[in-house]
Amino acid sequence: MLFDDRVDAGRRLAEALRHLGEADPVVLGLPRGGVPVAFEVARALRAPLDVIVVRKLGVPYHRELGFGAIGEGGVRIINDEIVRRGRVSDKDVAAVERAEAAELVRQAERFRANRPRVDVTGRTVILVDDGIATGSTAAAACEVVREQGAARVVLAAPVAPPDAVTWLSTEADEVVCLSTPRAFSAVGEWYRDFSQTPDEDVVALLAQAAAPVAEPPDIDAVEEVEVEAGGVRLAGEFSVPAGAGAVVMFAHGSGSSRHSPRNRSVAAALNRAGLGTLLFDLLTESEAADRANVFDIEVLAARLAGATHWMRTRVAVPIGYFGASTGAAAALWAAATPGTDVGAVVSRGGRPDLAGPRLPGVRAPTLLVVGGRDTTVLDLNRQALAALRCESRLVVVPGATHLFEEPGALDEVAELARDWFTVHLTPQGS
Repeated sequence: MLFDDRVDAGRRLAEALRHLGEADPVVLGLPRGGVPVAFEVARALRAPLDVIVVRKLGVPYHRELGFGAIGEGGVRIINDEIVRRGRVSDKDVAAVERAEAAELVRQAERFRANRPRVDVTGRTVILVDDGIATGSTAAAACEVVREQGAARVVLAAPVAPPDAVTWLSTEADEVVCLSTPRAFSAVGEWYRDFSQTPDEDVVALLAQAAAPVAEPPDIDAVEEVEVEAGGVRLAGEFSVPAGAGAVVMFAHGSGSSRHSPRNRSVAAALNRAGLGTLLFDLLTESEAADRANVFDIEVLAARLAGATHWMRTRVAVPIGYFGASTGAAAALWAAATPGTDVGAVVSRGGRPDLAGPRLPGVRAPTLLVVGGRDTTVLDLNRQALAALRCESRLVVVPGATHLFEEPGALDEVAELARDWFTVHLTPQGS
């Protein structure tokens, strides 16, 4: 079984875990790659999501051999037999534990952004990873959540070798694994896209999952679409609340895709405000593999303009663009293209300067949002603002870095975008 990416794996894994929905579970993702998979599981089961931070205690001269593990809440598990056989001294145990405890605290603070750990006492806990190789970390996680008071432990992963599943079945109450190939050498070989999950994506997904859920508008189910643009068909997700007065098309940048947790978070906020959204890829899978393509602004803009014409065959409402990074340049370039007739543009941490000579031709009201600590990009946005001849505004989010991963920063971006699009795209917002 081959998975497209972690989002695809998470959705498929969620289907296999549907029977646990009535158990009121807590979903815990193993960082980093397990969190995007766990996010999809938690969303499907309508369960709280958290990260489980576990640090293996490795024998000093053989780090892969664990003599124990530590977890949050002061959980400490020591295998006395391995300590004895490995001749690990009390001094060595203390030194390893001290170093790993510091890293555990750092990771927990980084990922949760000071939110409290979800209490698992008496709960069914679903531990999720993007795949299992040796199983040592997964086994440690099982022990940690039991020590934290979990009533039942379910270990879930898209892929793992058969022997690891057999062993882990003795550590967890239940193991759910979609694929157990005998010819197993690495988790990544079972994914088409197994690119590294950066810390900021983990932070964004956990923040999105922890955000208070507003009463949702009457939104039709998300429609998987194929967007026709420039002679190619591009994968997308189309969400339209009932009575939506406008649609916002997202232009991702720097190799990001429709699965970007930051853009999905903003899109959800726009949906709650009654705006439709289209999250779609500007590049095909093979094109995205060539890093140079994500900086080919002219091609990206042509794709976005073509997708806009496609969108007009489906809706008869104003259209706006939300662009991030190089996608912001594509959005502005496309907005300056005759015939697109775009009503508003918002750039998040964007590179509008890359639209260069097209900037004076933009007529759509444009909002540039930049993090206060993203100093280089901030200077480039100031230069772009000076080149624009349309209604335009630059907003600096204090203390935010390029990816707006700081607590509350992405929420502020979503609110700014919501207000800008509401005012400039919908008649009632005028």
